[in-house]
Amino acid sequence: MSEPAKPSHQSTAAIPTDTVVRKTGSSRRDGGSFFALRRPIPQWQAILFGLLCIFIVYVLWWFVTRGSGEERILSHAELPSPAETFDHDQLNTLLNVQDNYLAKNLWASLRRVILGFVLAAGIGIPLGVLCGCFPWFNSFLAPVNVFGRNIPIAALIPLTYALFQTGELQKVMFIFIAAVAFVMMDTAGAVADVGSRYIDTAYTLGASRRQIILKVLVPLAMPRIFNSLRLLFGLAFGYIMLSETIVEPGEAGGIGSVINMAQRRGHPETIIFILIVIPAVALVIDRVVFFVQRSLFPYQYGGAGVLHDAWRGLMHGAESVKRLIIRPKPLAAAQMAILERASNHRKTAVKAAS
Repeated sequence: MSEPAKPSHQSTAAIPTDTVVRKTGSSRRDGGSFFALRRPIPQWQAILFGLLCIFIVYVLWWFVTRGSGEERILSHAELPSPAETFDHDQLNTLLNVQDNYLAKNLWASLRRVILGFVLAAGIGIPLGVLCGCFPWFNSFLAPVNVFGRNIPIAALIPLTYALFQTGELQKVMFIFIAAVAFVMMDTAGAVADVGSRYIDTAYTLGASRRQIILKVLVPLAMPRIFNSLRLLFGLAFGYIMLSETIVEPGEAGGIGSVINMAQRRGHPETIIFILIVIPAVALVIDRVVFFVQRSLFPYQYGGAGVLHDAWRGLMHGAESVKRLIIRPKPLAAAQMAILERASNHRKTAVKAAS
């Protein structure tokens, strides 16, 4: 019997049938530099494309509102023109340095968002950490999380009015209730996604459950948690205007009150101007927070790491003070043997490298 034909030359590593193979090299450049998939671009190009988008939107805005009366595609009541929106008299009224009308209301809204969001983070992050660590606790709070994540935001307004009346507390609690469930679930997801190998290693080195949570799970999940907080803060800044429909005498109405008043008085140009100011302020805040994020987590986002180094120094100092007060528990014999074995492996590796 003749021998079976030998298979033709094949790759030594078989490719599973469920694996997506991405072509690399010159094949990724066949579509042109601008259409190569997921090709990073320089910072100046990103800024240029952003400015180009703003210019196109501005031209379209001017085109549909050009002319006067019947000549316009959209009337003044439907959409004011750029000239009407940035009219000198309106800007003088809104940006008056003496009255600080816009600045006072903008700060009032921002203060309410900060207070409510800090409260949501202060409660949502610890609960989210517990949900990510203990599935039974996550199941216990699941009904609350489902309610908080799926209830329409506008439906919270009458609820907060009934619970906290119409003062400053109502607006802060509105932001808290609107954001706390999202903070909790995003934190739980970040903690739950930390690899089990880190937990196993910590247990092997003799860490307690509390040490694993505070020194392993939370630090590894914190970059994702912080990024989620940055994105949620932008949403909360947009929510606050819903709760500023009713203003108590003597308090700043906020951005929502300015928009409602402009609508009642028939000033659509004021509404458009406020809708331009709000994203601009939110963008500045987002960039500042992102700078802090990069500095806190340089290994994740590529920042300078100044705040990261400062935080590490603070934690090392606190740990040193703690050891002066509380003597650390001595390691068991098995743990000492593991550390000694690891030290020997490092020494062997160093000798082999030299």
